[in-house]
Amino acid sequence: MQRAVRDVYDRFNQGRTTDLWLLLGDNAYPDGTDADYQKAIFEMYPDTLRTSPVWPALGNHDGRSANSITQSGVYYDIFTLPTRGQAGGVPSGTEAYYSFDYANIHFICLDSHDTDRSPDGAMMQWLKADLRETTREWIIAFFHHPTYTKGTHDSDSDKDSSGRMNDMRQTFLPILEAGGVDLVLTGHSHVYERSYLLDGHYGKSTTFDSQLHIKQRGDGREDGDGAYRKKRGRIPHMGEVSVVTGSAGHASSKPVKLDHPAMVISLNEAGSSVIDVNDLRLDFVFLNDKGEKRDWFTIRKE
Repeated sequence: MQRAVRDVYDRFNQGRTTDLWLLLGDNAYPDGTDADYQKAIFEMYPDTLRTSPVWPALGNHDGRSANSITQSGVYYDIFTLPTRGQAGGVPSGTEAYYSFDYANIHFICLDSHDTDRSPDGAMMQWLKADLRETTREWIIAFFHHPTYTKGTHDSDSDKDSSGRMNDMRQTFLPILEAGGVDLVLTGHSHVYERSYLLDGHYGKSTTFDSQLHIKQRGDGREDGDGAYRKKRGRIPHMGEVSVVTGSAGHASSKPVKLDHPAMVISLNEAGSSVIDVNDLRLDFVFLNDKGEKRDWFTIRKE
């Protein structure tokens, strides 16, 4: 299944250069060991690794063989990530969370698994400073544990994640939205779920109010209800699209609800997500392992 997802992306890309590659955590099953990474990453994607920079987030399975506090273990041995702002953004002082710039995009990677997620913690203070300093047109945040999901994990119960999904939604999402985030990418649930253009929903799914929390209705497709539109600039609370895309390795083999009210579409299918940014336009596509374009949307800035 993983090989099929890879080959579908290669055919879709048609020889274009892949500018960068985001890994959303649980990058090598089951335990993030050196042998797991050898099989799941190095042997699976040799061509991509030779030509495109890889920017990873730490997942709970990676955390079985790594420790963010000591910056040790397989994940931290394999990847070299910017701690001093070498690729743009405010220095974080740690490889557990970091930011970087590419073209007119500012990327923010948070550690939702192993780092202090408290409102007064170092990661939060760094995030606020990083959001204040960026002047890039687009902000894309990525981390492992979803703010919203009803897939193989449930962001309402959070029993199996020790509060991590709740923390990312209740504590970090308000700061990201105040900083003008455009797109939030997560994994953890082995499904695909994509939201409307949202703002201000920090509770459980039962508290979701479409009148209050949807900034723009519709599917976001130019060939459907129309692209999502935002004003240009770092304007707080203009809305973001949240995407759970955690099925590049495999989709869930168990029944899943996939009924979170924030979502436009939810799919229990293996696949990968592709982002193209051209100036003030962002296009997003989800391709399943059969080569079908199963979801797509556009955000335009004006």
